Amino acid sequence: MQIIRFFSQVNQGIQEFLPDETVPLVVAGVDYLLPIYKRVNSYPHLLDEGITGNPELSKPEDLHTQAWAIVQPKFQQAEKDAIDRFREFSGNNQEQASAALKEVVQAAYNQRIDSLFVAVNHQQWGSFDPQSNTVQLHEQHQAGDQDLLDLAAVYTVLNGGTVFAVESERVPAQSSIAAVFRY
Repeated sequence: MQIIRFFSQVNQGIQEFLPDETVPLVVAGVDYLLPIYKRVNSYPHLLDEGITGNPELSKPEDLHTQAWAIVQPKFQQAEKDAIDRFREFSGNNQEQASAALKEVVQAAYNQRIDSLFVAVNHQQWGSFDPQSNTVQLHEQHQAGDQDLLDLAAVYTVLNGGTVFAVESERVPAQSSIAAVFRY
């Protein structure tokens, strides 16, 4: 059947475009075609719920709004689960979680962070030397400094961790950063 071959090609394109990704996939299409696509799909993060209707008749902004309504609860649940793990580990197993910036930056660089919370609109200037694995904090921006919150977030993403950029009151610690470690 031609539609199955077409969907198989779409699936192959998604696999090439999203290799090793964990982002949720929402499919938009005519309602009777969605189950056919789901049968040929091999992307493990395809959501059960899709956007029904002819997507060619929709504006991209409208499709985005509809897709966000489907995925937002999943992101909120992932954030809640990470907060719960941080609170559990920071109380019971303090080696598994930290809100100490120096420790978090080092852990991010060393691929130890599973989940990272970073307060948006906050900066912490300083420097990180990967060779000696040392962090220097500065009250004011100095020549050669970088925002260590951003640095921790970048290393976390590059190393396969999840970053939650949240308002400061949603960081699960009295800090501008909090991390749940892999080990």
